[in-house]
Amino acid sequence: MPAYSLTRSAALFALTLACPGFSSATQAPAPRPADGFAPVSRPEDAGFSAERLARIDAMMNDAIAKEQIPGGVVFISRGGRVVLHKAYGVRDAESRAPMQRDDIFRIASQSKAITSLAVMMLWEEGHFQLNDAISRYLPEFARANVLKTFNAADSTYTAERATRAVTIRHLLTHTSGIDYAAIGSEEFKAIYAKAGVPSGIGNDKHTIGEKMRVLGGLPLKHQPGERVTYSLGLDVLGYFVEVISGMPFDRFLRTRIFDPLGMKDTWFYLPEDRAGRLVPLHDGESGKAVPLRKDVFDGVNPNYPTLKGTYFSGGAGLSSTAEDYARFLQLFLNKGEFNGVRLLSPKTVELIMTEQTPKLDFEIGLAFGLETAANDYQAPRSLGSFTWGGAFATSYWADPKEQLIGQIYTNMINPLARSLGGRFEVLTYAALVKPGS
Repeated sequence: MPAYSLTRSAALFALTLACPGFSSATQAPAPRPADGFAPVSRPEDAGFSAERLARIDAMMNDAIAKEQIPGGVVFISRGGRVVLHKAYGVRDAESRAPMQRDDIFRIASQSKAITSLAVMMLWEEGHFQLNDAISRYLPEFARANVLKTFNAADSTYTAERATRAVTIRHLLTHTSGIDYAAIGSEEFKAIYAKAGVPSGIGNDKHTIGEKMRVLGGLPLKHQPGERVTYSLGLDVLGYFVEVISGMPFDRFLRTRIFDPLGMKDTWFYLPEDRAGRLVPLHDGESGKAVPLRKDVFDGVNPNYPTLKGTYFSGGAGLSSTAEDYARFLQLFLNKGEFNGVRLLSPKTVELIMTEQTPKLDFEIGLAFGLETAANDYQAPRSLGSFTWGGAFATSYWADPKEQLIGQIYTNMINPLARSLGGRFEVLTYAALVKPGS
């Protein structure tokens, strides 16, 4: 996922590593069972054409036949009912074991929205205000400086005092001035590497608190709020959740979010009874999907979800299934409630879905990329839809107007499989023959 200052085109790349009511004019949603989503008897019951949905099968099977991907999982739901949940191909190009619908994928930056939910739950409880300086709670960020000069020969630099403080809102919206390790600008990749600040994915040997305290003493790329730079800000907020809640970040997510929502397969480090369901990473650099034979990013073991780690990266560390993540997304479509469990109020969800950076050419709320009047011409999603993606070719969107969730997971590195996300979205909406009003 890119870490440079985001223009509109760069933002689209970040989102595709990829970000209500169900109309009575179609068909009222069936009651959901206590444990999750109800299936539809046939796609037409949810306003879809079965014939047109078959184009998704053709797209996936064609990509597999061309060895662009070994396999994948797609998920579509509408009004809380599953329209399509299907596994394609194989999970491993070597073993040829068939892909399964409940296989577990590294979701990378899809972790960010989950961290944002944790932050907003604590905000609802009155622990802080979004415009509070983060240094009020993490004093290591009290003396914010902005990079002035950089010497590539030895990674030394000079900096000047920031004119304003980094706020919690800045961290949620990638406007803090913090950059990204391993995938950011050349200057900050070097500065962070020299200081030992990791990218977040799979760095199992430390804790988030240790590394975020170091990050607090490093310079910013630009003045807070001045522009957008894709950043480690959600890792900072993972540590912030620990400080505010008084519990380790993984435990907060487990007890306050994952268990209440029934997300039993979403973890930073997988229990032994789930590790065998982790989909191996594949590399598409050669033009064909082959098993990954190298580390990823800054020397990260690609099997990091199977380690016994203690670094809980709020920006990129989680692994999950398509169905688990659909539960998380449905929470927002339901305005803060899922299966009788309320985690947010409807007004908080409304705030999360309000564009935060209208002057910066980057349509983002407090958790997701947003479909707004400024970018609506680019995709078939309805206004108000929200989206994001992960570095390993996983992506999703949710459409409140249509009560629609779409996800496609492949777990690839390099861009070979990323175009499938955009094509999958087009084919999904093309099959929606009875849209909501």
